[in-house]
Amino acid sequence: MKIGIDIGSVATKCVLVKDKEIIASALIPTGTNSEKSAEFVFAETLRQAGIREPDAEKIVCTGYGRRVFKKAGKVITEISAAGTGAYLLSGCRACLVLDVGGQDTKVIEVNQSGIVTDFLMNDKCAAGTGRFLEIMSLVLESNLETMSELALKAENQAVINATCSVFAESEVVSLIAQGTGKAEIAAGLFHAISIRIAAMLRQFEADTPLLFCGGAARNKALKIFLERTSGRKISVLDNPQFVVAFGAALS
Repeated sequence: MKIGIDIGSVATKCVLVKDKEIIASALIPTGTNSEKSAEFVFAETLRQAGIREPDAEKIVCTGYGRRVFKKAGKVITEISAAGTGAYLLSGCRACLVLDVGGQDTKVIEVNQSGIVTDFLMNDKCAAGTGRFLEIMSLVLESNLETMSELALKAENQAVINATCSVFAESEVVSLIAQGTGKAEIAAGLFHAISIRIAAMLRQFEADTPLLFCGGAARNKALKIFLERTSGRKISVLDNPQFVVAFGAALS
């Protein structure tokens, strides 16, 4: 049995894997103490599986805070973990992995042998990440789920010109003041983030299967808007928030 822990900027995840199948998992917000969060999901995963720490043959840590968990016998990058996890879960011979997290967005190219051959990461800005959507949902006095539903119901979409989260927030406030509906604004926001991510996807082969993972992959509106703007079919992996932890466990 192998354990993978993914300490992200927003959430910390842990999985216990046996014969390439997740048999136990845990997830909590990372908060201000990454090590404490990792300890919690680790203990909770062991509890769910009914095993003790010595029963785990390997513990691998990845993610933003991967070096804080001292019980890990191995540390790898989230790029490697995401590539491995998506490749093994999908069964694709080769694939392109889109991982939209809270702090950054990554596009990872994986060859037929499951090896990462190239990757692209967005610049250090919230625009184009899950954090952008979180910020904007608060401006709309909503939450991500409701904002997604609003965007999908919109008949039109507002134009959001700014690529910076701070300036985009100012645009949204102005649109609200002008009487623009929340649904139209929500659609405009999903379109704006999709345009930014689609620009990253265009730097890779268009016929490679595109797999979506990370917490943002659970957002239905983001997937649909991404498919519209990129012109590509996107497959969301099962339990997308655990893909990186799964890849870590099997690395």
